[in-house]
Amino acid sequence: MPSRWEPVLHEVAGARRGRLLAFAEMLAGANHAEDLVQEAVIATFSKRRGFDTVAQAEGYVRRAIASRYVDMVRKDSAERSRMQRTAIPEAIPDPTEGLGGDAAVDAAMASLSPRERACVALRYLEDLSVRDTAQTLGLSEGTVKRYVSDGLTKLNTALGTHDTAESLETTHVVTTDGGLR
Repeated sequence: MPSRWEPVLHEVAGARRGRLLAFAEMLAGANHAEDLVQEAVIATFSKRRGFDTVAQAEGYVRRAIASRYVDMVRKDSAERSRMQRTAIPEAIPDPTEGLGGDAAVDAAMASLSPRERACVALRYLEDLSVRDTAQTLGLSEGTVKRYVSDGLTKLNTALGTHDTAESLETTHVVTTDGGLR
């Protein structure tokens, strides 16, 4: 008899895996996305947490991905700092090396701090609200707004664009039946 958490695990690791990979790839690049997702799923389900819905479990995995990404960047930053103090300049690896996709956007995203990058990715790539982004990352809503604002400013500078948070917000569309979407 399967446990209550096993069907949720199969749904998250199976049907929702693509969305989780896309999120992780936007944060960490293609080279690290698979590992981030796998580590987050293992960490989430190794303690056999009781999730009421698949969406709740997926949100928890997203938060684990973002947390692991921030931890990975901190660890890499500390390692680069040690290398800069002890290594010859030619031996220091380029942190943007190996980024896939549109090079300009990838480089611009790579220039953001880990939390700015996570907030921008959740808000505009995953289309989460400020509240949902704050809950996912364990931050206050004001902090998310600050990270998004700072991130967009840096992205605009790097890409030569002039988008604001307000211009990127989803507009409501009135459907033919008179409802809002």
